[in-house]
Amino acid sequence: MTAHTLPQLDGTLTLPGLAAPATVLRDSEGVPHIRTVSAHDAWFALGFVHAQDRLFQMDLNRRRGLGRSAEFLGAAAADADALSRRLGVAQASQRDYAIALPETRAMLDRYAEGVNAFIAQGSPWAVEYTLLGASPERWEGWHSIATMRRLGLLMGSVWFKLWRAAALPVVGPENVAKLRYDDNGRDLLIIPPGVEAERWVATLTELQPAIAALLEAAAPDASGGGSNNWALSPARTETGRPLLAGDPHRVFEIPNMYAQHHLACDAFDAIGLTVPGVPGFPHFAHNGRVGYCVTHAFMDIYDLYIERFDASAAHTQFRGEWVPVQRRTETVHIRNAPPRTLEITETRHGAIIAGDPAHGTALALRSMQTTEADRSFDCLPRMLRANTVEELYEATRGWGLIDHNLVAGDTQGNIGQLVRAVLPKRPRINGWLPVPGWTGAHEWDGVIPFEAMPRVINPADGVLVTANNRVVADGGADYFCTDCHPPYRAQRIAQRIAEGGSRTPAAAAAVHADVLSFNAQLLQARLAALPAQPPAEEALRQRLLAWDCQLSASSEAATAYVALRRALTAVLAERSGLGALAGHPYLSVAPGVAPINQLWWCLPTLLRADDTSLLGGLTWAQALAEALTRTAALPPQPWGEAHQPRLTHPLSAQFPDARLDCPSLPLAGDTDTVQAIGFVVANGPAATYGALARYAFDVGAWDNSLWCVFHGASGHPTSPDFANQNPAWSDCRMHPMRYSWPLVEAAAKLSQSLLPG
Repeated sequence: MTAHTLPQLDGTLTLPGLAAPATVLRDSEGVPHIRTVSAHDAWFALGFVHAQDRLFQMDLNRRRGLGRSAEFLGAAAADADALSRRLGVAQASQRDYAIALPETRAMLDRYAEGVNAFIAQGSPWAVEYTLLGASPERWEGWHSIATMRRLGLLMGSVWFKLWRAAALPVVGPENVAKLRYDDNGRDLLIIPPGVEAERWVATLTELQPAIAALLEAAAPDASGGGSNNWALSPARTETGRPLLAGDPHRVFEIPNMYAQHHLACDAFDAIGLTVPGVPGFPHFAHNGRVGYCVTHAFMDIYDLYIERFDASAAHTQFRGEWVPVQRRTETVHIRNAPPRTLEITETRHGAIIAGDPAHGTALALRSMQTTEADRSFDCLPRMLRANTVEELYEATRGWGLIDHNLVAGDTQGNIGQLVRAVLPKRPRINGWLPVPGWTGAHEWDGVIPFEAMPRVINPADGVLVTANNRVVADGGADYFCTDCHPPYRAQRIAQRIAEGGSRTPAAAAAVHADVLSFNAQLLQARLAALPAQPPAEEALRQRLLAWDCQLSASSEAATAYVALRRALTAVLAERSGLGALAGHPYLSVAPGVAPINQLWWCLPTLLRADDTSLLGGLTWAQALAEALTRTAALPPQPWGEAHQPRLTHPLSAQFPDARLDCPSLPLAGDTDTVQAIGFVVANGPAATYGALARYAFDVGAWDNSLWCVFHGASGHPTSPDFANQNPAWSDCRMHPMRYSWPLVEAAAKLSQSLLPG
């Protein structure tokens, strides 16, 4: 693999389809700064530049959305493709393109024309195409919607509901409510009494093997969270201007889900994180007047329905009648394997995703992401024209592809937070488990009005912090969510700000780097209460009692803490019987849904409450002593080494000699710290998810802003900009975010002129 696989990034190119000359300057980090005369050309140029740097990534993510990734990735991707086909991602994306505003369709079409201009130009395509013996297919406007839809598909509550459904027969209704993240939530599960409820629970028991199989095959996002963001009002900063900072967390995919870009024309001048394959700046950007950023809000946008079928499996029961289902057949083509034919069944509630209708019962998914018309892409041009926080929030009316805490600040000194989502109105009980589809008692009744979505503008104390924690208290008029992330990261960020942290963009980096663990302090307190242990166990206990609870990369005690907590979680999995849901607790099963992964998050709540109901007769002192015995003999190792990730390209397994992976360095942090560099508990301590980027916006003095991504601006493994930002990112440092054009021009290392053909 040699550098000749890289496209031309400097000099002059002539592009048919471009209306007027455009310029692309790449700064010292390789970030593209694109300037065109009009928005009409801006979308074209962004599509072209995205394709220069990320065409294979765009192609693969489009295929994932359309259920065609196994054509590249082989049998390992077939189940995910099947799920995309069952959910009808392609059909939903074509529907949304058809109903989009004319301005939106023009944006999507021009972007696709820019991608196609690169494909037609004859530049070297990415090395991945050579390895696969494949070539890129032309882009269509609706493909961007499918790409964006795939990136947030089934992220969040659906997996928690499936997990509890699989666990219900093991732990019973009295304990299933405990199987949630440690988020201080107060609502309790209430299974309605009576014969109908007994039949409901019995049916869930029958479906347990199918649900467990789905959890193992679907491979959802291993993190489901970890993102942080915060905003400070002018009174809370050293500059007298608002400050926005944060870091989006996801699984480490190579290339990065996000790409740094700057796009300017006569209608807007915006810089931020783009999504290759998608025009605009959906999540993180500023336009010179207002800046914005997101975290996952964990709103519940999915429901699962248990459906009853007649003997022919052609009808489902609903309110005493038999209603016909819809069926279609699709074929998933698989690299180096025979194709797979899918029989897809859809009920009034959605696609069947688990179970066999021929056996009388199956599970249907109803999702705001696919079953309801969505207007998220209409928001993208409007957001770029917003002048204030209020205008930005109005611009997002109709966004529904995934739910976010949208935190923003403007040059007038305002800060704000809005839950950007479209949520159905339905009973609160729907948030816990799959519900009976035949009763009619769990139906959606429209959507929660945009005006009723949680928001705050200019809070009295001048501070806003979101970290996937609970947005609003339970028990209001509308049901928003059941599951969310614990409050530790938000509490620690707020604590650092109260102590005077994050008053400048540079100081925000110190908050990003915070690795104090509140859960380590909790476990430390339980260790202190234990009596003296046998010599090896006692030595480990004393080492952890003397530790400062910082998950720093050099700390050997941090490695011991994680090993002890994993062992304690394994004891919980074994004693509760929940580990048997997926075999041995350390088997490598689907990220985020292995029992030990889920129990890792439940453990602190049970410990704090001294709740032993899932320990099969043990006390927590006995369970902790057993965990000490299991870990006492482990050799010491710095946490950064144990935690160092493998940043793996999706084709590495097929082409191990191609050197496609990204280099990595030792990392600090864990699942609970502000520097949330997490791991799949079932598989070991090596990091698998974390901050894809970090940023700090100095609102109004934009050239003071900072950012960094976890590998680089380019998606080409042979590019000098493929991994050039990893050392700074690994050390929680950031680079300048250059915005004013004189500054960009002074830092440009590559200049390219795009001329009309």
